Amino acid sequence: MARVKAAIIGSGNIGTDLMMKMIKYPQNMDLAAVVGIDPASEGLAMAREHGIATTHEGIEGLKKLPCYKEIGIAFDATSAYAHKAHDEALRADGIQVVDLTPAAIGPFTVPAVNMSQHLDQPNVNMVTCGGQATIPMVAAVARVSSKLHYAEIVASVSSRSAGPGTRANIDEFTRTTARAIEVVGGATKGKAIFILTPAEPPMIMRDTVFTLSEGANEDAIRQSVRDMVAEVQKYVPGYRLKQDVQFERFGDNNRLKIPGMGEFTGIKTMILLEVEGAGDYLPSYSGNLDIMTAAAKATGELLAARRMAA
Repeated sequence: MARVKAAIIGSGNIGTDLMMKMIKYPQNMDLAAVVGIDPASEGLAMAREHGIATTHEGIEGLKKLPCYKEIGIAFDATSAYAHKAHDEALRADGIQVVDLTPAAIGPFTVPAVNMSQHLDQPNVNMVTCGGQATIPMVAAVARVSSKLHYAEIVASVSSRSAGPGTRANIDEFTRTTARAIEVVGGATKGKAIFILTPAEPPMIMRDTVFTLSEGANEDAIRQSVRDMVAEVQKYVPGYRLKQDVQFERFGDNNRLKIPGMGEFTGIKTMILLEVEGAGDYLPSYSGNLDIMTAAAKATGELLAARRMAA
């Protein structure tokens, strides 16, 4: 059966890394077009070298390409602002959209947690790099707990791996991730913090996840976290625990106070993660970008498989 034709909109770092993953590890999709707005873009040049159709005229240029009528899935790696117009145009032509921006028009999607719920959606949103890295851990705690009161994530990435798109969307990243911690991760309240560090040599992406839960013991949480790490590693091999999961108990005699929420009892869990990139196009320290493109590709493969089976 013929693979599903796909397009990438955005020829910057994220779009180019996704392109290289699709070229190196083909499964259910055939990359037919790469779209940009800069005729001198390195990503567009690399696409042409691999025989892929390109345009530097944005979404309108894509529509003019002969292959456009065959495209079934499009990945948007531009900006939250631009995505709104892209989604409207693509959806009108029956093309499923995988959104790598923080626009959050479609449902939040984290492959290891909830991908099976959204296979028929016209648009799926990949949350953020911090969300892709940490929400699986929040969900791992939630699924073995009776109540997940609070989850807070701190994502630290090298400033070298944060391009203009990331910097321009930092507020959207924070809000989108916090909301997805609740919607997908299962926390009553979520909070997200992003840190850009200029450290040299550039540091690999590090993530810290704090949760406060009730109704589960430490062994159950520890095993659930390990199982979830293994699920994420199926599409992000460089995803790993930095050290053993840490716990702290709070009882009636030492309740934990969360500002704006009150006092709680339960287990505070701290999960320390490291995400090393595969180096398909970007440096290995750019795990924050790699996990987004890897998650997007994994999502696209499942969407394509669904289309092929229909």
